[in-house]
Amino acid sequence: MFPSAFTSPSLDATRVGSDLLEDGAHAVEAMVAAAAAIAVSYPHMNSVGGDGFWLILPAAGEPVGILAGGRSGHRVGRHCWADGRAERGVGAMLTVPGAVAGWQAALDWQRDSGRAPRPVAELLGPAVTLAGRTATVSASLARNLAECESVLRDVPGFAERFLADGMPAPGDCGTHADLAALLARLGDAGLDDFYRGDVGRHLATQLTALGSVLDGDDLADCHAGRVTPLRVDLGADRVFNLPAPTQGAASLMILALYHRLRGNATSDADHVHLLVEATKRAFELRDRHIGDPRSTTLDYASAFSDEGLAALADDIDPGRAAPWPRGGGPADTVWLGALDRAGNMVSYIQSLYWEFGSGVVIPGTGMLWTNRGLCFDDADSGPNAIAPRRVPRHTLNPAAACFGDGRRMVYGTMGGEGQPQTQGAIWWRYAVSGQDPRSTIASARWLLGRTWGEESASLKLERSLATRVGDALASRGHAVETVDDGNESMGHAGMIVRHGDGRVEAAADPRSDGGARVGAAAAVD
Repeated sequence: MFPSAFTSPSLDATRVGSDLLEDGAHAVEAMVAAAAAIAVSYPHMNSVGGDGFWLILPAAGEPVGILAGGRSGHRVGRHCWADGRAERGVGAMLTVPGAVAGWQAALDWQRDSGRAPRPVAELLGPAVTLAGRTATVSASLARNLAECESVLRDVPGFAERFLADGMPAPGDCGTHADLAALLARLGDAGLDDFYRGDVGRHLATQLTALGSVLDGDDLADCHAGRVTPLRVDLGADRVFNLPAPTQGAASLMILALYHRLRGNATSDADHVHLLVEATKRAFELRDRHIGDPRSTTLDYASAFSDEGLAALADDIDPGRAAPWPRGGGPADTVWLGALDRAGNMVSYIQSLYWEFGSGVVIPGTGMLWTNRGLCFDDADSGPNAIAPRRVPRHTLNPAAACFGDGRRMVYGTMGGEGQPQTQGAIWWRYAVSGQDPRSTIASARWLLGRTWGEESASLKLERSLATRVGDALASRGHAVETVDDGNESMGHAGMIVRHGDGRVEAAADPRSDGGARVGAAAAVD
């Protein structure tokens, strides 16, 4: 038996997940409970009305992935952007939320694996309590509300949900009766009720009243599915991520290219340069090929073959940065990790896309709706072209690894295009440099391009890293920009490591409001 562990960017979610694990719950059950809780405690970054992606490492057997990204409605197409892209409001609601379908798919996998899940009402109970009387405004939520208030105040339902008593401050407590009632209903009726029961019918009625392009048929058509995760071998170590529509292939490509080239690195500046240059090649591949799973054109076997990797690696100059004129887009997400006493592990991501998503709160639910449809390309064709019943390309990609020495690790982060880059930084620091998990997560990071809260497409370095490597990177042609240490735009990362001898380590990002807990130990920042 192993000590249990849980990590998330919200102390409330960490407590919920950890308490269930200490009570003997399966890692999947604890993750469903924490996913519901964090939708209450961190609503600016995720929601019951968002999407989710699962990577499950069973104690024995091969990893399993679950794709729970919602599809676009049957009436969605380029005409939806005839007057320009609606970034917020009802016009930004182009896809159905898939997160709740993913919760159900994960519990179904647990049942099929031989262990009947606990009742859904038991798993959602802590979130119902949290929404009903104990939810506390985090520093991140208060900061994002202040920054987005002018943009979102007039979006349907937003002010009533978040600003009814004025602008909240960190530490304020409040009740969210509609959200509590929604979660309680799903606990009683089952998660499928969100799409094909009374909750689904209520959502359909409200969508019609709001003038949304989505309707009840789109909700009824939503399902999550199991997939075989992608895998890349780095010597004796195996690293896993998810296929399309996620950018998991880009995350693995960065590590594969870095693995081929890192023997030439003799300084921190060398390692960062190689990881940044690998990121550029991986993102170019992603943008050409990744989109809806049924339309994606990436030939994974060819791209990750020795010939394919050699061709890309040969194009990386260890002494010079390649041009990078493009930026990314904002994204808000939560990553959570779990390890149960039997050794099962979960790497999970849940997201709204932008902070507060579309900003629309569906009447009677307290639930924000995603604006993930903004990830579609405005094109007539291609794997990510906007069209009916398609899943857009997702920045979300939970990661996991099995080391040759018996260690197992789940890890991930929020942060849009920063997700693969932070995964690369975690791998360099933990797997290559030998830092402990807490130092790995807390150490200063970098970010190429634009992500959550940032506008420029430069190579941003947190100050303590810039002090060490900034000049060397600038001399190679990188457009270096320095930001403060602990900058939230670098994402909220976390990791759990299960050693072969039974030891367990976990870390949460000090850039977040969360914590990591191993066994019954107190949560730590």
